[in-house]
Amino acid sequence: MDKMSSDWKIIVFDMDGVLIDAKSSWAWIHDRFGVDNEDSLKAYERGDIDDGEFIRRDIELWKSAEPNISRQDIIDILKTAPVMKGFHKVIPSLKENYNTAIISGGLKPLAEHVGGEYFDRIFANDIKDHEGRLSSRGIVDVPLKNKGDILEKLLSEEGIKKERCVAIGNSHIDAPMLERAGLGIAFNPDDEKVKRSADWVIEEKDLSALFDVLDM
Repeated sequence: MDKMSSDWKIIVFDMDGVLIDAKSSWAWIHDRFGVDNEDSLKAYERGDIDDGEFIRRDIELWKSAEPNISRQDIIDILKTAPVMKGFHKVIPSLKENYNTAIISGGLKPLAEHVGGEYFDRIFANDIKDHEGRLSSRGIVDVPLKNKGDILEKLLSEEGIKKERCVAIGNSHIDAPMLERAGLGIAFNPDDEKVKRSADWVIEEKDLSALFDVLDM
């Protein structure tokens, strides 16, 4: 596909494995508490549970390890997640030239921490407190299987045609988002589905490669 850099209006990123150098912001917390959500992940992939229940089970794992945990405790742990190589070189530059957004099934506090200064719109899932402790009920703003719909909602709200949108992701969950953008980029791809859905594939873990793809 022709890169047509002058025609791009908005650059939309997934977060986990793209903006941060960690496969999952949820797993970053799981690892901190030494818990494993494999059973719920399989149930979700089978369609046995929805996003809300998936999040509830993840939070319950954390609370089983530390019953008095709060939202701020989770935020403090998330802040230790490293940004992807090239982040500080690339993202401020993109912000100067394009509208920017994050669409992530990851945790919104981390998206706001790493991207609040650079991204015009942030869509991600959230957690909340109840009576000073972490509530088991999360906030689902980005259903994992519907990221393409969230992208279309964003473009509609901003009045931007999909042909002028670049979407960047790393897994099969991002495939619908990449397919509905004018240019879909698979960055450090986890699987073949996201590669097949992309117009461009970046195998290296360095966001600086976007400069060449976007002809900047």
